[in-house]
Amino acid sequence: MSKLKVVDLFAGCGGLSLGFKRSGFDISASIEIEKAFCETLQANASKNELILNFDITKEGEYINKLKSHVGKKIDGVIGGPPCQAYSIAGRINKENKMHEDPRNFLFESFNNVLKELKPKFFVFENVVGMLSAKPYGINVTEQIKKDFTDLGYSVAEDFRDCVFDTSNYGVPQKRKRVIIFGYLKSKNSDSEKKVKKFYHKMRARLAKPTTVKDAIKDLPKIFPKEISKRISHTNNEDFSEHTPRFHNQRDIKIFKLLARDIEDGDNKYTSTEALKDVYKKFTGKESAVHKYHVLRWDKPSNTIPAHLYKDGLRHIHPDSTQARSITIREAARLMSFPDDYKLHGSMGDKYKMLGNAVPPLFAKAIGDTIKEIV
Repeated sequence: MSKLKVVDLFAGCGGLSLGFKRSGFDISASIEIEKAFCETLQANASKNELILNFDITKEGEYINKLKSHVGKKIDGVIGGPPCQAYSIAGRINKENKMHEDPRNFLFESFNNVLKELKPKFFVFENVVGMLSAKPYGINVTEQIKKDFTDLGYSVAEDFRDCVFDTSNYGVPQKRKRVIIFGYLKSKNSDSEKKVKKFYHKMRARLAKPTTVKDAIKDLPKIFPKEISKRISHTNNEDFSEHTPRFHNQRDIKIFKLLARDIEDGDNKYTSTEALKDVYKKFTGKESAVHKYHVLRWDKPSNTIPAHLYKDGLRHIHPDSTQARSITIREAARLMSFPDDYKLHGSMGDKYKMLGNAVPPLFAKAIGDTIKEIV
């Protein structure tokens, strides 16, 4: 049996693609706007995979090339538009007003590719925030559902039933995402049943929980050192991407204090108000939200966000002697990327692409489920 062929839109660094590849799919082409992300895709691409570095809203510049490469038969389209505009963090940022952010309408470009390729199925991935997003007063989920239906696809009746937590699928990270699966009505008279079957099987496909300890405990330790030339910690060049970002002395003291508080079982600084007080004590400033979070060895990580490229205050290493935020390699492992997956670009690029990615282990569960029903 030949492999099912899919196209990955808003491909990022390839987390969704990698999961589908491991499930036995053929990634025919990927489209991504950011150069460093495309370099990462190319470094991990299969021989015949086409990587298109384009703005997906400008279909006229790439659609003919895409259609020529994939041929007349394409089984699926997968992907998810950038999610920051739908996220809670995106809404808190007053400069990022929901109705002014073009990312709220990138699903239209996703639909335009569906219209051109007419795949048998699609997978649309996004953050839970999209369920309540209303740019220009438009209910995003109602509009998306209408557009998918108008294109001839069966989808779930209520997208609130399409939310999954990746930690239930072996990913060492709490990460809730909306997964919309659509099946082309003209391809099967039971398309609605196939959609229901997809969600039933996904709910049943649960894996043993994986913790932060399972994911990163074996990595070499990196300790604080006397700061010089913007280097605050010992280095570990023998292990790929396992070099920490620079931390000033104030942050090192805070990291050590918060991690030791948990290690000793005191838990004096685990509440939101206590963490706000720590921030005020060390910086002299007030904060409406708490800035810090220490990972727990015995639990999955909290969500890895794209914001990680700016700072790692909410992803503090649980070992107080290391007093630092997580490295790129640790972030990759918490996202379930294998150590041999090649990442290109600056340190900031790598943190950002990981925070935007779909965990490959979760993507494989989606792919495995689809293979059972198409």
